[in-house]
Amino acid sequence: MKVCMDIQAALGQRAGVGRYVRELLFHLGAEKGADELAAFYFDFKRTGLDAVPPGVEMRSCRWMPGRVAQAAWKRLGFPPYEWFAGGADLYHFPNFIRPPLGRGRKSVVTIHDVSFLRMPETTEAKNLAWLSAEIHATAERADAILTDSRFSAREIVELLRVPEDKVFPVWLGLPRFGPPPAPDAVAAARRALGLEKPYLLMVGTIEPRKNIPFLVEIYEALRDFDGDLVLAGGLGWKTGPTLRAIADSPRQAGIKLLKHLDDARLSALYAGAAAFVFPTRYEGFGFPPLEAMGRGAPVVSARNSSLPEVLGDAAEWVDGYDAEAWAAAVRGVLNDTARAARLRAAGFAQAKKFTWEETARRTWDVYRRVV
Repeated sequence: MKVCMDIQAALGQRAGVGRYVRELLFHLGAEKGADELAAFYFDFKRTGLDAVPPGVEMRSCRWMPGRVAQAAWKRLGFPPYEWFAGGADLYHFPNFIRPPLGRGRKSVVTIHDVSFLRMPETTEAKNLAWLSAEIHATAERADAILTDSRFSAREIVELLRVPEDKVFPVWLGLPRFGPPPAPDAVAAARRALGLEKPYLLMVGTIEPRKNIPFLVEIYEALRDFDGDLVLAGGLGWKTGPTLRAIADSPRQAGIKLLKHLDDARLSALYAGAAAFVFPTRYEGFGFPPLEAMGRGAPVVSARNSSLPEVLGDAAEWVDGYDAEAWAAAVRGVLNDTARAARLRAAGFAQAKKFTWEETARRTWDVYRRVV
């Protein structure tokens, strides 16, 4: 069997779907056995990948920009994808949408979540228009749908009205940060980032689902916590309410917004946190709290969407969005060393359940089932 995977999202995108595509591509190559794996991308600007996985046939189109092909697909439904990507027994599209394929061509699509249907007000307008226009046809035409959690599988079945046996939840893996950072490395990273006080941490793109204005309220309610609130993540979309909440906060001086951290700094930031606080509104999987667990930070999380499935019994759970209740939960972790130690130990054990090797093996199982 030969599989061709579209890796366009991996070019220049370090987080989100780009990260999923890169990690999955490398691990699919390692787990392919006697099967063949190709990877295709439009490379009109000659950017390419920064690393090429062994055992994977790299294919690219350098004579046409990808946006031109996408415009033709949207307006004309033509030409078929395989004209650019070449032949395969199955095509995997890991970024929500399936482009046109020739008759009889098999395809698998990864729909990571359907937050844009469940909570459209939190989605960037351009992405909302693109996804809303294409997602139902994609779900109908794909031979199988991969998604990141059992929660997302249920959402897809309900909102896209596809049969349950067409949707396959496959958990994602944790990134390869390497060994846990030594205490002196954590201390050095904190000094470099200007974090002299204890700090609460939240990692993620600044966008409405992350509920950061409410996190600022929690921080304000922690009047007895003489420390900082660190927000690590790039600016996303609809950031106005978040930036205003930070600027207007009476504790604004203690709120640190850090962007563009490399893996070593991010790993140290997780490891040094007094607690990781995650009052998100909706997650299809929830990488950041799981990463925090893998680096030894006790996690306080909203109990919603996919998070109970992914974090298990290893988080301090909070229901609803009452700032004082959240502050009490965080305070309990900060002030009870035994409680924090239990969360750290449980978090380490939970994080070990998620590997990219297993993600790749289960993805190959779906490929073989389709073909």
